[in-house]
Amino acid sequence: MAMKKHIGSGILSAVGETPLVRLERLFQDSPARFHAKIEGMNPGGSMKDRAALSMVRGAIASGELIPGRSTVVESSSGNLGVGLAQVCRWFGLRFVCVVDPKTTPQHIATLKAYGAHLEMVTTADNDQGDFLHARIERAQQLAEEIADAFWPNQYANLLNARAQEGMMREVAEELDGKVDYLFVATGSCGTIHGCARYIAEHGLDTHIVAVDAVGSAIFGDVTCRRLVPGHGAARRPALHREGLADSVARMTDQDCVVGCRRLVAAEAILSGGSSGAVVSAVEQRAAELPEGAVCVLVLPDRGERYVDTIYSDAWVERHFGHIEHLWKR
Repeated sequence: MAMKKHIGSGILSAVGETPLVRLERLFQDSPARFHAKIEGMNPGGSMKDRAALSMVRGAIASGELIPGRSTVVESSSGNLGVGLAQVCRWFGLRFVCVVDPKTTPQHIATLKAYGAHLEMVTTADNDQGDFLHARIERAQQLAEEIADAFWPNQYANLLNARAQEGMMREVAEELDGKVDYLFVATGSCGTIHGCARYIAEHGLDTHIVAVDAVGSAIFGDVTCRRLVPGHGAARRPALHREGLADSVARMTDQDCVVGCRRLVAAEAILSGGSSGAVVSAVEQRAAELPEGAVCVLVLPDRGERYVDTIYSDAWVERHFGHIEHLWKR
């Protein structure tokens, strides 16, 4: 399906209306039909552009942010930070992004290119090496210390979820409301919250599969270290609520790597780690899906920022063993 053409005013007019494409090769043994929502086509490279723009515009409208004077402070493992850096640059807002050692070098470089000021936390919250609590605490502290500062708090901000209602609307309109299964990665829970709200309000008969990380606290307990950022969380976000998902698929770091590599090999789509998790979650269920079922995979970001990790044979072999054994699960 072709992406809609439009002439907008400024780069932020390009946020949203990302392409929905048919996946012809990836799950050939499944009787279902598959489409991918390519959120990496947003100008900042991920679906987090939607949340960043929504939260900043809302704060400007409410008077909490004043272009040319205010500072935005937020905790991010990567993509939301990039989205906020772009939006803040456009509106003339200073941006301080609290990151941690798991943030990829490519994300760090991109944030700096947009002019963001980086605050690195280095002390992990637990034995699993999570930094979420430390990042949030530092963001709150900086928001109190810096004059005219605003903390969007993506983990509880309803404007995060509202932005993703727009993404689900685009999907539903492209498919005339026929979406039988939606596979969506969970992190801040903004996307799944917004999608679930749209589905409920418009009476869609859509089964939502939440793709979480093994070791994440969103649908379980923090139990292990996670290497791949982008989905999962060390604590349950405030945007989470019971009943958001009809079922849950919990994916390992290896699942993320395998999914990413299978996606680019079969469909020539280079996507990030959470997209790989979504692909692997679908693969686990593909043979069980009803014949003709319309399935949508939400692919959150592009893969260029993962070329030194997920797409690096040396990195993969260092963490998972010989590359030839990666596919044996």
